Amino acid sequence: MILSGKKIHERIGKDIVIDPFDPARLNPNSYNLSLANELLKYEDDVLDMKKKHRTQSIQIPEDGFELQPHTLYLGRTAEFTSTTNYVPMLEGRSSVGRLGLFVHVTAGFGDVGFAGYWTLEMFCVRPIRVYPNVEICQVYYHTLDGDFETYDSGKYQNNKGIQPSRMYLDFTDHK
Repeated sequence: MILSGKKIHERIGKDIVIDPFDPARLNPNSYNLSLANELLKYEDDVLDMKKKHRTQSIQIPEDGFELQPHTLYLGRTAEFTSTTNYVPMLEGRSSVGRLGLFVHVTAGFGDVGFAGYWTLEMFCVRPIRVYPNVEICQVYYHTLDGDFETYDSGKYQNNKGIQPSRMYLDFTDHK
């Protein structure tokens, strides 16, 4: 089951954390998260899963930054979120999707126990100007049935900023 906006509000400060939290951003069954003022762009032409890649940091000025098609931009939410008893999920807002901007390529599924900023995998159909602090996506929460282990991966847990892929760690020797 998906939590209602009223239930999300009720659970804030208990087993759901959204910081900062603004009740005006609550929807009937989700909460709007905003875009922080920084993006990362990979510098390598070919992305090899087994390698760590160089990135370029881009500050989004108040008057906006124009994203270009065929380029993957990594952004992050301005809000830190965590949950201990629910599965967080991330989706783009419909108004953003109607402008041809994808906010996640595949990683909209969170794990129970995740704590951190959401990294956004942004890709656009045509040039689009984005702005810092724009409400760009929404988080919603599923209940979990059965016993579970909470997420504790060292790859992305308790992150402080945008997280490029760390898939290369999956190929290292874990002796």
